[in-house]
Amino acid sequence: MRRILVMGVSAGAGKSTFARALGKSLNYPVTYLDSLYFEPGWQEVSADVFEQRQVDAIAGSTWIIEGNYSRTVSVREKYADTIIYLELPLHLCLFRVFKRRIRYHRQTRPDMGKDCREKLDWAFLKYIVTTYRRRKGDMRSRMNRYAAEGKRVYPLRSRQQIREFLQKVECKKIDELR
Repeated sequence: MRRILVMGVSAGAGKSTFARALGKSLNYPVTYLDSLYFEPGWQEVSADVFEQRQVDAIAGSTWIIEGNYSRTVSVREKYADTIIYLELPLHLCLFRVFKRRIRYHRQTRPDMGKDCREKLDWAFLKYIVTTYRRRKGDMRSRMNRYAAEGKRVYPLRSRQQIREFLQKVECKKIDELR
C-alpha cells in the first residue's frame, strides 16, 4: 500500500477527510484532484494542464490521490497499487454536502484550489441525486476490474468500516486489511 487512490460514489462520501487522515497515519503526501483542477475563483484548467499536474503528483514512490475525475482516471489508475472506495448512502452524502457548505461558508476548504470559496447550487445537488445510482454501478464495476488486475481494493460502505480501516492503519495492522 504505497500508491493509493481514494475514490467515492459521490460528493459527500468523505473522500477528502479520509485521504487526509490516511495521509497523516502513513506519512504520505496527499493530492486532492479538485486542487489541481480549479484555479482561483473556480476557473477550470485545460485538460492538458490537469493531466500534467496528475503526472507530477504520481512521480513519487508513495502517494495518496483523492478524487474521481473519471475522464482522467487512466493517468492515475495504472500506477496505483491500492484503491479505497467509499460508498456511503445517498442521504448521508447529501447531509455531508450541506454540512460542508455551512462549515466552510465564505471560506475555501483545504482540499480545494486557492480562492475557491465553498458553494452549493441546485445544479450540483440535482447532479448528485440523479446520477448516484448509475455512478454506484459504474464504480462497483471499476472496482471489480481493479481487483481482477491484482490491485488491492477496499470498498468501505459505512462510517464504522471507515473508522475500523483507519484504526488498523494507525495501529500498523495493514495485513489485517486484506
